[in-house]
Amino acid sequence: MRVAPFLSPLIVLMMTPAVMAEPVPTGPPNAPSQTPAFEQQTRAPQLEDKTSLETTTVADGLELPWGLAFLPDGDLLVTERPGRLRRITPEGEVSAPIEGLPEVDARGQGGLLDVSLAPDFADTRLVYLSYAEPSGNGENATAVARGRLSEDSTRLTDVETIFQQQPAWDSTKHFGSRLVWGTDGTLWITLGERSLVEPRQLAQTLDNTIGKVVRVNADGSVPDGNPFAGRDDARGEIWSLGHRNLQGAARHPDTGALWTIEHGPKGGDELNRPEPGLNYGWPVITYGEDYSGAAIGQGITQKDSLEQPIYYWDPVIAPGDMTFYTGDQFDGWQNSLVIASLKPGGIVRLTLDDNRVTGEARYLETLGRVRDVAQGPDDDLWLLTDQRDGALIRVQPQK
Repeated sequence: MRVAPFLSPLIVLMMTPAVMAEPVPTGPPNAPSQTPAFEQQTRAPQLEDKTSLETTTVADGLELPWGLAFLPDGDLLVTERPGRLRRITPEGEVSAPIEGLPEVDARGQGGLLDVSLAPDFADTRLVYLSYAEPSGNGENATAVARGRLSEDSTRLTDVETIFQQQPAWDSTKHFGSRLVWGTDGTLWITLGERSLVEPRQLAQTLDNTIGKVVRVNADGSVPDGNPFAGRDDARGEIWSLGHRNLQGAARHPDTGALWTIEHGPKGGDELNRPEPGLNYGWPVITYGEDYSGAAIGQGITQKDSLEQPIYYWDPVIAPGDMTFYTGDQFDGWQNSLVIASLKPGGIVRLTLDDNRVTGEARYLETLGRVRDVAQGPDDDLWLLTDQRDGALIRVQPQK
């Protein structure tokens, strides 16, 4: 693995702060006959921003990196989809693969996915991993395991699976898989609906965890406060339902609420704030269309009892992970939502007011596919590029 820190050419954005403007230029929607349910639910005004961004490649040679988490000393844990977990210093030193990980199914979109530290990591050294777990006969499912990171960071011990999506399916797509801790120490897990026509229908029923957000305790047990806990006709882990493929999630820094972002079909990427017990519509309602150009289901975008997204994109941004920016490094970015984009690439920034999007901006599209974005302890942004020769990249404002 080559470690090659360098400064890329500066990406300069010479604009003026937040004024009403035309939307970000994206081309026509895939489904032009569809209309938003309320003002600025899509194509919000383009933000104007004087920030000049500077990127530094901290480490490259990472194979399809997917998730990152900061250790207390500022080092990072980074997953690679083929099944490797590495420790990387901010100076770019990359460890050998950490031993003791569970077996993963790395076909298609599967493999080792997200990584998160337990809230009490300083005492327990527990690390949580989400991954595509093989279950035989070509079937697999999203699973979450936890293990104890050795003091020298070379091995996970006491590894145990705390959650398995039910049922497993013969599919290599739509694993979802972000991990977010609530303020009460419970763990939200986002779960895809496995892409195929048959399992996607299960996103609308409560006897499974396909196309759901689930919430569990740190040991995988069901919290008493879950909306369907104790019901015989529902999985107690379920927090919300009717989701497609949620690959981004973050906790709001002020309210503590969970926000998610999910891949739509051809158009229809969605930003949501999943509330307990509510149904977010897939595949009954959705914006965009199927990849064939056909309508999804009846081709409707609204229906009573089904929730509308806070915001949607058509054409898509193909979202990876996201974070609420709370630092001081980027002037005017406080409490913006910063989203990794796989297509067209780079990052997307949204400004918010009372749970509504007020503006959108795009940056760093020349980086290509960005899978993860996180705010570091230095208030910089840290990105992972989704490539066979992927990289860990630090983003700072030009000084």
